[in-house]
Amino acid sequence: MRTEHNFDLTNYNSYRIKAKCRTAYFPENEDDFIEIFKNGEEGKIIIGGGYNIILASDYYEQDFIIVGETYSSVLLEEPGVITCEAGASTLQLSEFALEKSLSGAEIFFDIPSSIGGAVVMNAGASGEEIKDILLKVRYLDLKDMTVKEILKDDIGYQYRNSIFQKEGGKIVLKAWLGLQPGNAEEIKNKMETVKEARWAKQPKEFPNAGSVFKRPPGHYVGPMIDELQLKGYRVGGAEVSKKHGGFIVNVDNATGQDIIGIIKHVQQKVKERFNVDLEIEQRII
Repeated sequence: MRTEHNFDLTNYNSYRIKAKCRTAYFPENEDDFIEIFKNGEEGKIIIGGGYNIILASDYYEQDFIIVGETYSSVLLEEPGVITCEAGASTLQLSEFALEKSLSGAEIFFDIPSSIGGAVVMNAGASGEEIKDILLKVRYLDLKDMTVKEILKDDIGYQYRNSIFQKEGGKIVLKAWLGLQPGNAEEIKNKMETVKEARWAKQPKEFPNAGSVFKRPPGHYVGPMIDELQLKGYRVGGAEVSKKHGGFIVNVDNATGQDIIGIIKHVQQKVKERFNVDLEIEQRII
């Protein structure tokens, strides 16, 4: 297991917020996770690819467990079934599926997420979610420090939510995904179409962490922000994207507090105008 001290987290969060932590651990196998958490989870922060997080501090005394390239194998376990370690990216999954002419993961080609993060928050887009192809999950239960497996139907999936997120104390280690045989050319065309559509409307030119808020029932976040004329609203180096109001972008060395300041302002204005409580989709650390 790789261990780094006074570790720079700038490239491990997609907002590219400048921050450091006292110690960072990079687990390589299940035993490493058990070793890390054998004395409990207090004082430990676990992240995946850093795609859906806001670092609120510039220095952390807490240890960071970074589940990424050191724990990221993607394998074809049996026909139509792919296993992914938690640190694998959804990009890896979709490209591997294409290589095997398997369909069902195309939508994840351009959704920036680790598999672990996608499983925890039920990541998705355009009406498709990870739960649609998930079969089961292997995880470390911190209550009794044993590795367990759970079927998709027992995970309690909801829109951008699961028992992993609601209950805590469970570290996703591996996922089994069921895909269907398909035509490689058609699969690739769908992947490219998905990417083109997303790049056309999302602010890929600036560091960001995707949609900031969950979609509230009966409303869409982007149009509400458009009506409030909040596009371009800025705090420090952070800004509500001029391209898509549901995104906050780092335009000039933004801090986590800059981003949180924008979030609070948008929540207040949406509440005043629409009487809607916007819930943050991203995780503030």
